[in-house]
Amino acid sequence: MLNKLKQFKDLRQQAKQLQDALGEESVTVTAAGNNVTMTMNGNLQLTGLSIDESLLSPSQKDKLQEAIKDAHKEALKKMQRTMAMKMKEMGGMPNIPGLS
Repeated sequence: MLNKLKQFKDLRQQAKQLQDALGEESVTVTAAGNNVTMTMNGNLQLTGLSIDESLLSPSQKDKLQEAIKDAHKEALKKMQRTMAMKMKEMGGMPNIPGLS
């Protein structure tokens, strides 16, 4: 029983370390011919958004919305790859009792 508690405590500590490490990661992507730039952190939070003024006219609204969606999609993919690499560097997923 104590061994399982120690394993759980170690697992929580590893998860916290991973969360902290990922929180320090950041990716930046561009879309719409470099007119939209988006930055996302390792917690998948949008931390920066820059939109070129050429996209801000009312007639460009649909184009701007699509560019933001495209940039977010690319940032999410890029951060997921970064997270996978970081997890691999930290030893991958631990063996969780009852789940492996």
